[in-house]
Amino acid sequence: MIFRGLLLCGVAVGLQFGVPPQGQHQRSAARKTAASATGFDLAAYMEEKRVYTEAALDASLVSSCTETDLIVESMRYSLMAGGKRVRPMLCFAAAEMFGGSMEVASPTAVGLEMIHTMSLIHDDLPSMDNDDFRRGKPTNHVLYGEDVAILAGDAMLSTAFEYVAKNTKGVPAERVLKVLEIMTECVGPLGLAGGQVLDLKSEGKGFGEVTLDTLQWIHTYKTAALLKAAVASGAVLAGASDAEVEKCIIYAQKIGLAFQVADDILDLTASTEDLGKTAGKDLEADKTTYPKLLGLERSREVAQELVDEAKEALSEFGDRAAPLNGLADYIIQRKN
Repeated sequence: MIFRGLLLCGVAVGLQFGVPPQGQHQRSAARKTAASATGFDLAAYMEEKRVYTEAALDASLVSSCTETDLIVESMRYSLMAGGKRVRPMLCFAAAEMFGGSMEVASPTAVGLEMIHTMSLIHDDLPSMDNDDFRRGKPTNHVLYGEDVAILAGDAMLSTAFEYVAKNTKGVPAERVLKVLEIMTECVGPLGLAGGQVLDLKSEGKGFGEVTLDTLQWIHTYKTAALLKAAVASGAVLAGASDAEVEKCIIYAQKIGLAFQVADDILDLTASTEDLGKTAGKDLEADKTTYPKLLGLERSREVAQELVDEAKEALSEFGDRAAPLNGLADYIIQRKN
């Protein structure tokens, strides 16, 4: 009855994927990557995937009656607020590495970005990271209030699973079920929620109270879990073997930690304008970060080591892994 009600009056989950708009846009310096020796152009690849993702996201979420206008407006505000769209790109790249298509992977890519958006809405709340800006714009709760922001995040999460279940076509049902299992796991106690809890409980603790092992546990689940879900889901949809999916998971866990190390470095070194959110928040909240434990230069070395290990996990796939390898480099070279 709940899903029937949503169809009759509520969130209309789009069954059609929008046609990506024509034209290219100027991107940040991090996109200005020259074509590699193998002929792979990361900048062009990322732009293609970004444009396709933006169109699919725009088509995925509309209000079908006035009673739901406010919450859908709040959901769309954060979903369409821009961003790098790294998680959809990882999903597409993994699927294509094993012969899959963007069309088949698109519902999962949309669902993953919805989960990511939910986490950002909730992370920005006063009871969490208490931030007023995200991607250079007011955060969801600043515009819509804490009550609507919480509910918008909740609705975004359930809509993510609904969207994948309704719209994934052309693959065996057991693969869709496996993707839903992967997506649900990445949000739970051994996922975003568990990592965020330990992160919050570690704030304000003195030097040495939070070890490197603890920090790695936090970000294996808070940060890397959703990246792992993106890569593993793409591989599963394309019919990768269990052994091949496991190599993708190793890759994703490495880049997930590298992503967090890079974030910690940027929080110290980038401006609020460059980040699109308040710089120095980790220092202000007295969070344990990689630079705090290891120093800035060693943190940069660790990020590069993690990326190198990630690429090694995909070495047997040769040039087919070029997009994933390029995205690994981008993760630690980005400016926001």
